[in-house]
Amino acid sequence: MPLVCVCSPKGGVGKTTVTANLAYALARAGSKVLAIDFDVQNALRLHFGVPLSDGRGYVAKAIESADWSQSVLTAGSNLFVLPYGDVTEEQRMEFEHRLSTDSHFLMRGLSTLLNYPGLVIIADFPPGPNPALKAVSHLADLHLVTMMADTASLSLLPHIENHRLIGEPLNNKAGYYFVLNQSDNRRHISRDVTAFMQQRLGDRLLGVINRDESVAEANASQQSIFDFSPASAAAFDIELISKRVAGVLGVKIGDGAVHAALRTSNF
Repeated sequence: MPLVCVCSPKGGVGKTTVTANLAYALARAGSKVLAIDFDVQNALRLHFGVPLSDGRGYVAKAIESADWSQSVLTAGSNLFVLPYGDVTEEQRMEFEHRLSTDSHFLMRGLSTLLNYPGLVIIADFPPGPNPALKAVSHLADLHLVTMMADTASLSLLPHIENHRLIGEPLNNKAGYYFVLNQSDNRRHISRDVTAFMQQRLGDRLLGVINRDESVAEANASQQSIFDFSPASAAAFDIELISKRVAGVLGVKIGDGAVHAALRTSNF
């Protein structure tokens, strides 16, 4: 059960979109994939066709429920999503408090999922330092830091390299890698930042995603980039990144089983 954390030192970099499309890419390749949302914005579910009005999720019941897998939804072929869900401010604060103070809280909630054979878990987090990222980091096999091809992201690179995102090294297993999102060859700054990142990060840069309007259009239609525009540059870039992630983790292709449409799933 490999667990991949997708994080970023700042918002607005397309981190949730990268998470969703990476999950789609790995599922298309045959792996069974679960996308987990740790962000109170509860936006990850929208990438998997969950209606805006559907407030189901695991956080509201996380304190009383010892098994969060009861809130998993099936979203397509080999693809599952565990939404954050609609919560009150009190529920959010209590959830984050437990993450910070109870070292067993996360393991208890995710135990069924962490022990499911052949499952690849991809977790999306709020930008910047947060209790969920710090708690999950001890279980994660790989961290994927999403950055934009702009000067704002570039200025935060030392923040990551100096372990200031969670106050310690992000990952002690397969390590942490970077994805550079929305690189635009037509803009000098974007082109220069991309070139600098490639030189500075070397093999730690798993891929560059070219700026592509199809991505925003796919998001608006609640589809993956592969379904909306399979021949697009972004689809090619994300598929390549997914293969590199699988290579780093040693992920083997799953059984390719096709599951029913969106529903509550107990795996």
